[in-house]
Amino acid sequence: MARTGLYKSDVKKARDTLVALGRHPSVDAVRVELGNTGSKSTIHKYLKELEEEEGSAQQPRSISAALQEMVERLASHLQAEADERVNAARDEVRAVSARMEQALAAANAANADLSSRLEMAGKALIAARAAHESSREECQQQAVALRALEVRTTGLQERLQENELHRISLEDKHQHARAALDHYRSAAKEQREQDHRQHEQQCQALQAELRQLRQEAIVRQGEISRINQEGVRLVAELSHARQALVEQQALADRREQQMEALRQVAATQQLLEARLTEKSDALLQSDTRLAQAEQALATARQQWQQSELELAAVRARLETHELILRELRHPAEEKNAQLESSPPEGDGS
Repeated sequence: MARTGLYKSDVKKARDTLVALGRHPSVDAVRVELGNTGSKSTIHKYLKELEEEEGSAQQPRSISAALQEMVERLASHLQAEADERVNAARDEVRAVSARMEQALAAANAANADLSSRLEMAGKALIAARAAHESSREECQQQAVALRALEVRTTGLQERLQENELHRISLEDKHQHARAALDHYRSAAKEQREQDHRQHEQQCQALQAELRQLRQEAIVRQGEISRINQEGVRLVAELSHARQALVEQQALADRREQQMEALRQVAATQQLLEARLTEKSDALLQSDTRLAQAEQALATARQQWQQSELELAAVRARLETHELILRELRHPAEEKNAQLESSPPEGDGS
């Protein structure tokens, strides 16, 4: 695009200045003299018009001058075409670079998000493992306490069975003693009745044998004394048996209290078993959460690796476009350098 206010007089003045300095007034030289303003096509048009206006007053140009002009025009067209291609390539590379930068920013944001999620998943995994270990230790302690209660319950049940057997044995002894006492009482009663009948019969029938009967009565009195002593002994045994029965009743009461304590222990055992079941369920839930956290961690790692691969692909594409841009710039710069370094033909004449 020509700058605003560029006129043919400005181009003529710049050309005359270059000619006065002994330099060839090419399009690039005139543009530099104008301060790198104005399009080359406009400068070339003004130079051509100035040459056509001054052509009638000058002598016919030589073939080398015409060739030089043709070369300059070709160089101007090539330069303009190269500038257009470079500008188009530059715009395309800028657009691609902008898209790559946006993609890179998005990839960096996704990478940061995945990193934060990965860190959160790692913290959650550590917390889940700590809770898992705590639950496992508590379950082990509950299991040890439960085993101790089971051992204690088994010992109490064994002692209760022993006491129950001892009580049954004492009851059997008491029943035997009561049966023996009853048998003695019935036997003594029968004996007394029998003796009384015999005594009456003998008193009525055998008055003469009174002395013998008295002696027999004394003998019977001795036997009765012995029987009474035996009865006293049996009564004492019965008293002891009754006292043992009372002790056994008290022991049975204590055993009932122990049974009540055992029932409470059993209830406590059931409560501990329920808590142990809850802890087991919590442990299973912790294992489930731990597996889910490990799965989320693996997924986050896969996404992070995928983001790294996409970022590497974006960087490779960006480097490829930069390389293409450099390759497009290099031939244009070489052409400019060759055109500027080549001396114009006919200047030495």
